[in-house]
Amino acid sequence: MFAPSAAPILVLSQNTKRDSGKKVQVENINAGKAIADVIRTCLGPQAMLKMLMDPMGGIVMTNDGNAILREITVQHPAAKSMIEIARTQDEEVGDGTTSVIVLAGEMLAAAEPFLKQQVHPTVIIRSYRRALEDMVSILQNQVSIPLDVNDRSKVAQVVASCVGTKLISRHLDLAVNIALDAVKTVLLEENGRREIDIKRYAKVEKIPGGTLEESKVLTGVMVNKDVTHPKMRRYIENPRIVLLDCSLEYKKGESMTNVEMLKESDLTRMLELEEEFVQKLCAEIIAVKPDVVFTEKGISDLAQHYLLKAGISAVRRVRKTDNNRIARACGATVVNRTDELKEEDVGTGAGLFKITKMGDEYFCFVTECKDPKACTILLRGASKDVLNEAERNLQDALHVARNIMLEPKLVPGGGAVEMAVSRALMEKAKNVDRVERRAYEAAGLALEIIPRTLAQNCGANVIRTLTALRAKHASGGTTWGLNGETGELQDMVEAGIWEPLAVKQQVYKTAVETAILLLRIDDIVSGSKKKGDKDEPVRNEPAEPQGQNE
Repeated sequence: MFAPSAAPILVLSQNTKRDSGKKVQVENINAGKAIADVIRTCLGPQAMLKMLMDPMGGIVMTNDGNAILREITVQHPAAKSMIEIARTQDEEVGDGTTSVIVLAGEMLAAAEPFLKQQVHPTVIIRSYRRALEDMVSILQNQVSIPLDVNDRSKVAQVVASCVGTKLISRHLDLAVNIALDAVKTVLLEENGRREIDIKRYAKVEKIPGGTLEESKVLTGVMVNKDVTHPKMRRYIENPRIVLLDCSLEYKKGESMTNVEMLKESDLTRMLELEEEFVQKLCAEIIAVKPDVVFTEKGISDLAQHYLLKAGISAVRRVRKTDNNRIARACGATVVNRTDELKEEDVGTGAGLFKITKMGDEYFCFVTECKDPKACTILLRGASKDVLNEAERNLQDALHVARNIMLEPKLVPGGGAVEMAVSRALMEKAKNVDRVERRAYEAAGLALEIIPRTLAQNCGANVIRTLTALRAKHASGGTTWGLNGETGELQDMVEAGIWEPLAVKQQVYKTAVETAILLLRIDDIVSGSKKKGDKDEPVRNEPAEPQGQNE
């Protein structure tokens, strides 16, 4: 209600303020639960796919939590926060995007009864914070086991359990081997530090046609380019490679350059100058005796002529990222000026340069590298939809392999770790202050949503399965979980279903932190103004149309 003055002021009674806070919190919880419900069926090996249509009419079919939420358009600010955490999870560890949304939704739902019983949000938040600290310490000290990263079969087992829930799981061995080979290729060890940059140095190239079985990791780089001149060599063994970041063309003057020609020989002289400049550039390149030249800029017809005479193949307008990958693969250095070219800048690490036609396009391969620190993953498949989904699944596998290499610790999968952590939290709850204990226990029970969802998605009897699983954990079977295919209880150590500790830790941290963040919001005020209003703030009541004044 506004005071009848020239500059209206928002006046709220104490009672209205409290109701509004409660209303907004419940509304935020409902928004979080709604997002979690959309994603819930995408968890586990029996996950259903979602078909998404974008505004342009394109179709995406996927069960990847992050890919689905990227396409969804929501209005509610709390729902937007939920979508943001899937993106964070994907960027940070590359896997667990569905789990984090489901868990965050359940953490919010667990807080709802306390809000209705007039428990202050700060008390719930304090309990959740404490529960999160205990979750992380239980994960690190009680549940996780170390892994020998040199044992390929063990690492493959972990990657397989993460890819098993994806569409590519029919070609499980292939996907696992591709992920492990790619990560091993781009692994760089310096001064005892490990660096694995998948994003820049493990490029996925999708070529429709063929079958998924034909996909492989190349020991080098592939780019979608052809040589500039049809007479240049297209197959060179042990090539000497030069990489340039400059154009092999005559630099024209700026637009305001004026040239005064007084006699007809002036034009001839200008053309000669252009020719001499290009000839000088080519002579500097030919001096280091390369077989192949890659440049990020253009190559003029004259430069092509000189290079062809010297028996050099040239590829132009290569992407900067591709040029960097070729540099890592063959040991060359990207040079910015031809007059700076030296013998050590030439890459000699590649075993083969060849141009191959696949489908309608030409592709340039720089392969059989001696020590490639960059690679290209060549994906073949029936259609673009299949290839796009295979790429999304493969990215998850690559990230999982990377996480294991950087932090070689594992936790049992199939909901076993959630049950174990939940049970450990219940034990610790006995030492928690009575006011905070109930919310602390609720946070522990919320973890059970993961095995419950797995049971739901494979059609098992949820109550009976969870009761049996609790009984197993009570009698000391801390590695027992749920077989996502059949819905039966199984020892995850025997089944060989493991997950990286880094992924689980990130899931718990992101989910609980988001629940805490949304519980701290007690009001939504819109920055936009209604027509006719001057200075008054506009209050967003979730239950009423946007921009409604109170």
